[in-house]
Amino acid sequence: MYDLTHEQITLHTAKAISVVFCSAETIDLIRNNELPDGNPFAAARAAGMLGAKATPQLLPHRHPVSIEGLQLRFEFLQQEMHRNLFNEAVLERQGVVITGEGKTIGRSGVEMETLTAVSVAALELYELLKPVDKQLEIGSMRLLEQKSGKDRKYFSTPPVCAVLVCSDSTAAGIREDNSGKVIMEMLENVQAQVKHYRILPDNKAQIQQQLKEWVQEGIHYIFTTGGTGLGPRDNTVSAVAELLERDADGIAEAMRSYGQQRTPLAMMSRGVAGSIGETLVVTLPGSTNGVRESLEAILPAVFHARKMMKGGGH
Repeated sequence: MYDLTHEQITLHTAKAISVVFCSAETIDLIRNNELPDGNPFAAARAAGMLGAKATPQLLPHRHPVSIEGLQLRFEFLQQEMHRNLFNEAVLERQGVVITGEGKTIGRSGVEMETLTAVSVAALELYELLKPVDKQLEIGSMRLLEQKSGKDRKYFSTPPVCAVLVCSDSTAAGIREDNSGKVIMEMLENVQAQVKHYRILPDNKAQIQQQLKEWVQEGIHYIFTTGGTGLGPRDNTVSAVAELLERDADGIAEAMRSYGQQRTPLAMMSRGVAGSIGETLVVTLPGSTNGVRESLEAILPAVFHARKMMKGGGH
């Protein structure tokens, strides 16, 4: 199964459709409530709901999804109502259109559950109509729409970033930098431009001087790594905090919350985030895993801060 542990929890929606083609006489029987088992839509709706919930049992690679909302709608196929969904060949026929809309808040989408819902609803409808119609056919099933909170576009031009590694041992050449390289890789993977990369000892004056230079240069985002713990030489947070003009506590909270779901040690991070002028500064942990998880929690949404800092609002 696909590894979802790095995915953010967000709202997912999906819309799917299918058609049960039948005769005009069958449509009349449904309209007039003259079928042997009465109106078939209630049973088909219940079957679709059960099908959606059973999707992980039917599809072996499917992760279980908490279905927060599922609506199934049944309509008779009509030219005027459905011309934007089907071609002329379909619109010339008689049938029942089944539309499903699903919602979930989680790491995985709800598209397969919604598709399963309209499929099973169509099968149940087929089961109920086959005593009176020998020419039934299920078709035109497809996903109409799939949306996620992660789909939003957060920038039109690549944000310009700088990476600052704050570590005494790395600056002295004793230890190789890995976390800074992870930051650069992850930023480049979301189409951000990394203009500067520098390693400094965890010295408050040096860190602040470098931040001021990059802010003066107009760098959009500065990501630091290291110096966010409780050690005697963990000076990065205090160095950055003294310069911040506006705190962005939500960013730091999101990183800690995401990390806490993976290790109880995430609560030890004193990381902060905020703006200096029109530059956003984010302090990340010094460990490679801590950096990766922190960025997974905030990328690419953190780039929306640029628009806000320039007065563009939400």
